[in-house]
Amino acid sequence: MAFRFEDLQVWQSALELNEQINQLTKAFPKDELFVLTSQIKRAADSVVLNIAEGCTGQTKPVFINFLNYSLRSSIEVVSCLFIARKRTYISEEDFKNLYDKYEVLTKKITALRNSL
Repeated sequence: MAFRFEDLQVWQSALELNEQINQLTKAFPKDELFVLTSQIKRAADSVVLNIAEGCTGQTKPVFINFLNYSLRSSIEVVSCLFIARKRTYISEEDFKNLYDKYEVLTKKITALRNSL
């Protein structure tokens, strides 16, 4: 692998969840395209991108800062999932599945941050 972040399990998990969010939002109403759909996709993208950006050629304190951004974006995704469930855009099953996966991801990001 050419880039250091590609070896990180936390980045790989975030990338997989990013794709799941992308697939999920395809069923959102069209009037949400520039609102909730855009917001949740940008937040999911941010999780992946901040892990990669912080990992590549940065000092430990800078990497920790980027991991903090990634954590906040993960929480933003979860909040968007709550909104989507409340508006009945997603099923309870989809909500629970992604909620649980983002809970695990945030623990992985936190563990990585704490190990630095």
